[in-house]
Amino acid sequence: MRRDRLVTLTTDVGSAYAAQMKAVLAHDLPPGGIVDLAHDLRPHAIREAAFLVRAMARGFPSRTVHVVVVDPGVGGRRAPIAVATRDGSRLVGPDNGVLIPLAEALGGGDAYRIDPGRLGRPRVGTTFDGRDVFAPAAARLAAGAHPRRLGPLVQPHHLALPEPERTEDGARGEVLHADRFGNLITNVPTEWVPARTSRVRFAVAGHRERTVPWVRSYESLGRSRLGALGSSFGLLEIAVAEGDASRRVAASVGTHFLVRWPRTPRPRRRRARSG
Repeated sequence: MRRDRLVTLTTDVGSAYAAQMKAVLAHDLPPGGIVDLAHDLRPHAIREAAFLVRAMARGFPSRTVHVVVVDPGVGGRRAPIAVATRDGSRLVGPDNGVLIPLAEALGGGDAYRIDPGRLGRPRVGTTFDGRDVFAPAAARLAAGAHPRRLGPLVQPHHLALPEPERTEDGARGEVLHADRFGNLITNVPTEWVPARTSRVRFAVAGHRERTVPWVRSYESLGRSRLGALGSSFGLLEIAVAEGDASRRVAASVGTHFLVRWPRTPRPRRRRARSG
């Protein structure tokens, strides 16, 4: 009995172009077999997309086919690839690194260069591989084909997301994502912030240091106030309640920053009694 895989779509192409991709998939997938994750990603922002798709897609069932189209090099030298991950998922997209953080989160795996000639579908021009290459490839994989049937094994282009660095009283990090509200999602894990912290100090891109409250919710921050909290990604977030932190602090994706918090005092050692 054929068991079609679920297919997710993540792109920066907008809903109109995404609809054309779904039209291709709909010929081969049952109703409900396609899940839209996002089509409003920041255009051409490969590293930000890699961070977001890793966060969005890793919770899906292991047999899912994830299609990611953030592809500024479409029609150029970059290859179209499909990745078979260790957990049984399939990833489809351009070989520009956008698939790699998700592939690593799913256990790693082998990548194959997609040969458009094996898809049985004409390629209309060279500017929309989402519809002409990635969607038909995903349909084949969803029906049970292994990526090796689409083309030869290749070594994919690697992309590593920036890692935060601990300091004596805080961390150095980078903004990975600015959401539609202007909240700045950094790469510093929330768990690094000591449990009883009530205020943190941060400076972005060499600007003056600010002291802001460390809170549990936007409501507790208070309308229009700048502060920091743990985001839904499990990462430190700079936010303005009902406002736009990216404008307030003049920061965006890729901005480097320094954050400090009060040091946790070390417990005093008890002196051993003599006699």
